[in-house]
Amino acid sequence: MFDWDDLKHFLAVARHGSTTAAGRALNIDQSTVQRRITRLEQRIGQPLVERHPSGYRLTAYGQQLLPHAQLVEQQMLALQNVVQSSARELNGVIRLTCPEPLVVRITQSPLLERLQTRHPGLRVEFVVSDHYVDLGKGEADVALRSGDTVDNQLIGRKVADSLWAVYGGRDYLERHGSPARTEDLAQHAWAGFDESMGKHRATQWLRQVAPDARIVATSGSVLGLVQLAKANVGLAALPTALGDAEPELVRVLGPVPELTRIWRLLTTRQLRRTPRVSAFFAFMASEMDTLRPILTG
Repeated sequence: MFDWDDLKHFLAVARHGSTTAAGRALNIDQSTVQRRITRLEQRIGQPLVERHPSGYRLTAYGQQLLPHAQLVEQQMLALQNVVQSSARELNGVIRLTCPEPLVVRITQSPLLERLQTRHPGLRVEFVVSDHYVDLGKGEADVALRSGDTVDNQLIGRKVADSLWAVYGGRDYLERHGSPARTEDLAQHAWAGFDESMGKHRATQWLRQVAPDARIVATSGSVLGLVQLAKANVGLAALPTALGDAEPELVRVLGPVPELTRIWRLLTTRQLRRTPRVSAFFAFMASEMDTLRPILTG
């Protein structure tokens, strides 16, 4: 029937006793106050104030309406405080954990610049690891993570597919040829993960399809495997986002269905309700077209 702005002018006149004083309190001119009061009276259908030689007084109906208007004002101020408090909480750091190779790809994309434009008070701090960090223990706020998620305390959403393929350096392939099928993989030298990554799906897959494959070099990171493949020591299973970006590498097999997983954006249930993490999730959801090529290639 009416809006809060009209009610605000009515309260100002009730408090200050004149449209001139009410205008000064609201930082507007007297005619605007008079116009808004008149509009409110027209919408309500009854006069709320009447003019006297000493100023304005509330009518009987205005007096009846006054305590209700004051309650509305209190609720509006409380709502304003909540909104302002939430805005303040958007100032801070989002500790984002992800595999090391993603850091360069994210920072070289427009993603962080767009986040800064939308939420100037938010800043991303990377927690880099090829191993899962524990969000429940507060080691990070948000994770970009591929693979199966068995932690029931984490919630999130799918953002892309994690695709892996087999790559070889150009010099290596010229000397040893390319495998035409999975059965040929055992005939080649390999760069693989070391013991610290023994449970990684790429390690387990290679053991299954080529148990007799010669592992001639190992690394504890995906970036390490990229460098070993570029050094032409042997074949390596790599994310397509990284392998396809290296001109010195050739994709010889894949994507491998057994290595395909889901990229998820994850956080804890408690953090998901905080304004800063909620804003970050909403931003990432709106940037899927930018994010997917970063993760998948």
